[in-house]
Amino acid sequence: MTDEEFEEFYAHSVKPLVGQVYLMTGDLHEAQDVVQEAFVRAWGRRNRLDAGAGPEAWVRTVAWRLAVSRWRRGRRAAEAWRRHNQVLSTEAPEPDPGTVALIDALRGLSDRQRRVAVLHYVCDLSVDQVAHETGITAGTVKTHLSRARAALAPRLLEEEHGV
Repeated sequence: MTDEEFEEFYAHSVKPLVGQVYLMTGDLHEAQDVVQEAFVRAWGRRNRLDAGAGPEAWVRTVAWRLAVSRWRRGRRAAEAWRRHNQVLSTEAPEPDPGTVALIDALRGLSDRQRRVAVLHYVCDLSVDQVAHETGITAGTVKTHLSRARAALAPRLLEEEHGV
C-alpha cells in the first residue's frame, strides 16, 4: 500500500473503526486512543498491508488487542491501589442520551458476546469472518450471537417502552 493509498484508507476508515471499537469497549475516548495507536502501527507496515485483503480487519483487531491490554493494566493498577488502601474514585461524564440504551445493553453482555455482536451486526462481517477475526469457531460465533440477541432483546425493549 502506497502512502497515498494509506492516507485514503485512513480518511475513509477511521470514523467507522472508532465507532465499532467504541461499541465493543463502551468507552469513546479509549476507542479513539486504541484506533489511533492501531493506525500508527499500520503506518509502519503499510508496505505489507494489502488494500484488497481488508486492512480494516487488521486495524480493528490491533485496536481490540490494545484495548484488552489497557484493561488488564488498569485492573492491575486498581488492585495495587486497593492493596495500599487508596480510594480510587472518578465520576463518569454524562453520556449522550441517544446511545445510552445500546451501550448499557451491550455492557450487560460478556466481552466475547459483545465483540462478536458488534463485529457481526455493526461491522457487517459474516459469521466466518467474525470467527477468523476473533480466533473462535463459526459454531461458537453463532452461539455467542444467539445468546447476545437473547440478552439484548429484553433490555432494548424495556428502554423502548420506557420501563
